[in-house]
Amino acid sequence: MNRTLYTLLFHFGLPLVALRLAWRAWRAPAYARRIRERFALGLPALKPGGIWVHAVSVGESIAAAPMIRALMERHPDLPITITCMTPTGSERIRALFGDQVQHCYLPYDLPWAAARFLDRVRPKLAVIMETELWPNHIHQCARRGIPVVLANARLSARSARGYARFGALTAPMLAELSWIAVQTEAEAERFRNLGARPECVEVTGSIKFDLRIDPALPQRAAALRGQWAAESRPVWIAASTHAGEDEIILAAHRRLLAQQPDALLILVPRHPERFGPMFELCRREGLATVRRSTGAPVSAGDSVVLGDTMGELLFLYALADVAFVGGSLVPNGGHNLLEPAALGKPVLSGPHLFNFLEIAAQLRDAGALAEVMDADQLATQVGGLWADQARAGVMRDAGLSVLKANQGALERLLAGLARLLCQGSSSQ
Repeated sequence: MNRTLYTLLFHFGLPLVALRLAWRAWRAPAYARRIRERFALGLPALKPGGIWVHAVSVGESIAAAPMIRALMERHPDLPITITCMTPTGSERIRALFGDQVQHCYLPYDLPWAAARFLDRVRPKLAVIMETELWPNHIHQCARRGIPVVLANARLSARSARGYARFGALTAPMLAELSWIAVQTEAEAERFRNLGARPECVEVTGSIKFDLRIDPALPQRAAALRGQWAAESRPVWIAASTHAGEDEIILAAHRRLLAQQPDALLILVPRHPERFGPMFELCRREGLATVRRSTGAPVSAGDSVVLGDTMGELLFLYALADVAFVGGSLVPNGGHNLLEPAALGKPVLSGPHLFNFLEIAAQLRDAGALAEVMDADQLATQVGGLWADQARAGVMRDAGLSVLKANQGALERLLAGLARLLCQGSSSQ
């Protein structure tokens, strides 16, 4: 399939796109808002001539935040426009940056929509986070001489096989990228094999290792545990959970409660549309549950805190003694394992970690990560870490060592972006 056929099929598929958007809006009403932006209509006022960063959703927005803050400091004269595709991503961008950046949804990958968007923004540099590749957006940038960077790029073997099936579309698209800053050499080789120009592919590492924790965060968490009278209660968190995982997690928590009746679980579903259903599930299971969004105090009789707020995940991790990272007991590929590790928490996950293979391997090899398959194993690991503080300490120190050993990717990425900005300025 080449780009012309892809574009034709995209146009024919617009009714299906509308149905999918309607289905998502039924589950999460925020999807029904700002639909015109998805076609580059009714865009907000945007100052042109700066840096455009695309972060598809929440995870990419969080990963991009240190890079964006550094770009704001180093290039204060350049406006920064951040795009995403999801309401939760939009909320996260606004929470992180407020009015310091320009923001809208990225229009669908239709040539006329991409052209209208770029004619409005006219960026000097485009930065796409991780793997969100859109052929028409990239081609429209190339036509205008706008350098495009794939930053913190990752490409699993499974994704590479998928792209390879459409080589006539993938190879020209990758060849139009100015720089691919890849996390690992294995991923770099996959990009080259798919058609990226070898001289444009560079291993810079993962900027997720460059996570910086606010020193006040653990102090605020300790203060809240004190308000909950939970300094001595065993507390664990199951974060970024997906459908099919929560029942397993609650079953594990029931086993833990049988051993330690004062055990407290912080349950954080990945998507806001699941907050209400998960609260009802906890109640049906007979578990006394407090919604974090209410601000209600946690009493000795409560056994679950539902993390139904946005932008608090690091703080909720800091409240716990042990962290389980979701999206991994179901074949979703996992979520960021480094956030709890950076807070000094022993990290647990399920076996499905194909989105974080390299990071998971490093943490596992260092002894900072333990994988579980079911509720029994999850309860055994959490209970064992509560009982064995020496082992918990070893896992904590191992995780912090892995982070320290891999830091520096952000500086390498920023240096490459600065070179491209200088080249663009000198050619104008």
